[in-house]
Amino acid sequence: MSVSTPFIQRPVGTSLLMAAIFLVGIACYPLLPVAPLPAVEFPTITVTATYPGASPEVMASSVAEPLETQFGQIPGVAQLTSTSVLGTSAVTLQFDLDRSVDAAATDVLEAINAAAGQLPKNLPSQPTLRKVNPADSPIFIMALQSDDVPLTTVDDYAENILSQQISQISGVSQVGIGGQQKPAIRIDVDPAKLAAMGMTIEDVRNTLTNATVNSPKGSLDGPHQSLTVLANDQLTQPDPYANLIIAWRNGAPVRVRDIGTATRGPQNRELLAWQNGHKGIVLVVFKQPGANVIGTVDRIKAALPQLAHSIPPNIHMLTIVDRTQTIRASVNDVQFTLMLSIALVVMVIFLFLRSAWATIIPSVTVPLALVGTFAAMYLLGYSLDNLSLMGMTIAVGFVVDDAIVMLENIYRHVEDGMRPMEAALKGAGEIGFTIVSISVSLIAVFIPLLLMGGIVGRLFREFAMVVSLTVVISAFVSLTLTPMMCARFLRQHHGTHGRLYRIVEAGFDAMVGFYARTLEVALRFRAITLAVFLGTVAFTVFLFVIIPKGFFPTQDVGLIMAITEANQNISFDAMTTRQEAVNRIVQDDPAVATFVSFVGAGNNGQTGNNGRLFINLKPWGQREPVMDVIARLSQKVSSLEGVNLYMQPAQDITVGGRYSRTQYQYTLQDADPIELNSWAPKILDKIRGMAEVRDVATDQQNAGTTATLVIDRDAAARFGIQPQQIDDTLYDAFGQRQVVQYFTQINSYWVVLGVRNDLEGETNTLRSLYVHASNGTAIPLSTLVHTSTLPVTPL
Repeated sequence: MSVSTPFIQRPVGTSLLMAAIFLVGIACYPLLPVAPLPAVEFPTITVTATYPGASPEVMASSVAEPLETQFGQIPGVAQLTSTSVLGTSAVTLQFDLDRSVDAAATDVLEAINAAAGQLPKNLPSQPTLRKVNPADSPIFIMALQSDDVPLTTVDDYAENILSQQISQISGVSQVGIGGQQKPAIRIDVDPAKLAAMGMTIEDVRNTLTNATVNSPKGSLDGPHQSLTVLANDQLTQPDPYANLIIAWRNGAPVRVRDIGTATRGPQNRELLAWQNGHKGIVLVVFKQPGANVIGTVDRIKAALPQLAHSIPPNIHMLTIVDRTQTIRASVNDVQFTLMLSIALVVMVIFLFLRSAWATIIPSVTVPLALVGTFAAMYLLGYSLDNLSLMGMTIAVGFVVDDAIVMLENIYRHVEDGMRPMEAALKGAGEIGFTIVSISVSLIAVFIPLLLMGGIVGRLFREFAMVVSLTVVISAFVSLTLTPMMCARFLRQHHGTHGRLYRIVEAGFDAMVGFYARTLEVALRFRAITLAVFLGTVAFTVFLFVIIPKGFFPTQDVGLIMAITEANQNISFDAMTTRQEAVNRIVQDDPAVATFVSFVGAGNNGQTGNNGRLFINLKPWGQREPVMDVIARLSQKVSSLEGVNLYMQPAQDITVGGRYSRTQYQYTLQDADPIELNSWAPKILDKIRGMAEVRDVATDQQNAGTTATLVIDRDAAARFGIQPQQIDDTLYDAFGQRQVVQYFTQINSYWVVLGVRNDLEGETNTLRSLYVHASNGTAIPLSTLVHTSTLPVTPL
C-alpha cells in the first residue's frame, strides 16, 4: 500500500479535497496585494526641523548635531545621514531590515525629546518625524491650480483639507507640498523710515509680539446667567496690523503703515511650483516602507471625489503622476506570460501524448498547484508582483513533470493489459518515491536563495518560496488526484491511430534518427567533442567576466526624477527664470505626458540653487525608452545658459536614504570639516576626468559667496550692545522671521517680519539698520560691524 492508495480508492473524497484547495486559492487571489516587487525596503525614518532664516552652518551645528548625537545611540541604525540647507535640516535614519519601523519610530521620538534641551529655544516647532525614505520616488502626485483664486488660498485648501485627509489614508507616509504658499501676514518695513524716526526694526518686532494674543479669559457666572468673556485681543487681518502704534514722536503716533506695509502673502515667498507650465500647489505622496502601492493609491483615488466637494469649483485638482498605471501594466504582462506558458505546456503535452485524457490528467495539476499557491502566499503575506509571478511562470514547467511521470508509469501497465484501477495502484506505488525525490531536489536548488541575507535575500526569498510552494502542491496533487483520475479515465487503445498521430509519430522518429546519427559522430570523434566542451566552458567563463554587472536592471516605469542646478550665488528670481526655461523644454517634448516642477530651499534637502522636476512619460507604446528620452532632454537643456539638468528614471528599489542627482553615490566622510572641504573638490575633479562616468555632481554646496559680518566687540561693548541684539536685528530684517502666531478654527498662521522685498538683496540695506544702545539711542549697525565676503572659519 502506497501513499496514493487511499486517494485512489476514495475518488469522491479526493475530488472534494482538490475542490477545497481550488476554492480557497480562488478566494485568496483577490485578497493578494499587487506590487511591482516584494517588500524589501529598509525601515527608514526622516526627521525634519525648520529654523527660518538660519544658515546651513547654523542648522548643522545647532539643530542637526544635537539630534544626531541622540540618534547615534539608537540600536539597529544601519545608516545615519543629515542634510542642512537654509532654514531646514533633515536627518535620515535607515535601520536594519529586521527592525520594525513602528518600534524604530518610538525610539526616534524618545531621542528627539532627549535632544530638545540642546535645540535652539526659538525654533518655531519641534522636529517632526516621518516614516519615509527621501530617496524613494513618489507613488502619486497631484496639483491644485486656479485662474481666479490666489495661490495662498489654493495652498490653504491643499494643506488644511487635501494634505491632511490623504495623510490619514492607510499606507501613506508623507504628503509633501511643493511650491508651498501658506498664508501669512507679512510686515515689510523700510529701514530708512525707521532710522529717520530714531527707531529700530526690533521696536517693530516687540510691538508685533504683544499685539495679538489668544488666551483664556474665563466667564461671568452670576446667580441666573453665565456669560463667556470674549475680547478682540487677536488680530487676523492685515489692516489692524497696519494701524498698530509702534511709538510716539512729537505727540503723534507712529504706526506700522508709516514705516512699512502689512499685507497678506505667503509665509515663505521663495517657494514656487508649476504643473504642466502653470503655477500651482503640488502634493507629492510617498508610501510607508512595506506598504502596498496599488492598495494605497486605490484608496487615495477613492477619496478624491469626496475631497473635490470640499474645495471651491474654481480650484482644479489634477492628477500628474500615478505610479500604479505602469505597475498594473507590468503585472498584467507577467500574468499574460503565465497564462501563455500554461497553454504552451498543455499543447506540448498533447503533442507528445496525443490523447485527450492523457493530456487533461496532468494538465489539471497546473491550475491546482498555482491556485493553491495563492492561498499559501496569502498566509505568508506575499504579494502578486513581478518576481512572484515569474516564479509561478517558471514553476509551470516543473509542476507537470510529476504528473507526467505518474501518468506514464500507470499508462505503461494499462498498455500491458492491466485494468486501470490495478495499474493505478501498482504504478503509483512504484513511482511515488521518485516523485518525492524529484520535488525535494527541485526545492533544494532554491535553498541558497532562501538562506540568503540582506536586501538581495529579501528580494528573491519570495520568488524562491513561491516556486517551492508550487512544487510541493504539485507533488501532492500528483500523488493523489493524478493516480485517482488515471484509475477512472484511462483506457486501452484498440485499433489503428489517426492520420495526425501518424504524422507526429513520423516526426518523432525523424528526430530520434537524427539524434542517433549525431551521437554516433560525437562518439567517433571523442577528442574533438571533449575539446568543444572545454572550449564552451572557457568561453562561458570569459563572457561572465566581461559582461556588465549591476545590482538590478534599470527599470522603465514611465517616471523621470530630475534636479536642476545653477550657480550657488543665484537669486530666487534668477533661479525661477531658469527653471521656467527648463519647464518649457520638458513640456514641448513629445514623450512627456505631464510634469511638475518646483524651486526653493528646504524641500527634501534642496538648496536655493536647485529645482526639482517629476516628469511623467506617455505609455510605452507611444514613446521611446526612458533612457532615450533622458538623452534627448539632456541635449536640449545643455543649450541653456547657467543651468544643468540631472535626470534618472524612477526605480522600484531604493538603497540608501539620500536623494541623489545621479544613479550612483559615493560618500566621503571626515571628522575634520576643513579637511573634508579641501579634499572633496579634488576627488570630484578626479572623477569628472574619468571617461567611464558622466553627469558627475556633488551635494556639497559651499562655494557661494557669503556676506560675513565681523562684529567689533569693543565698539559694541562701549554702547552696551550684545552680539545677540545684532543677530536679532539681522534676523528681523532678512530671515523672514516668524514673529507671532494668530489662530483660526482650521489652522494657525504666522506674522512674518522683514524689510521690503526690493531691499532684501541690497547690501546697502545693512547701512540702514540700527540697534538700540543701553541708553535707548539708535546706533547705526555699520559702526559696529564691517562686511567681508570670506566665511567664518569653522572650529
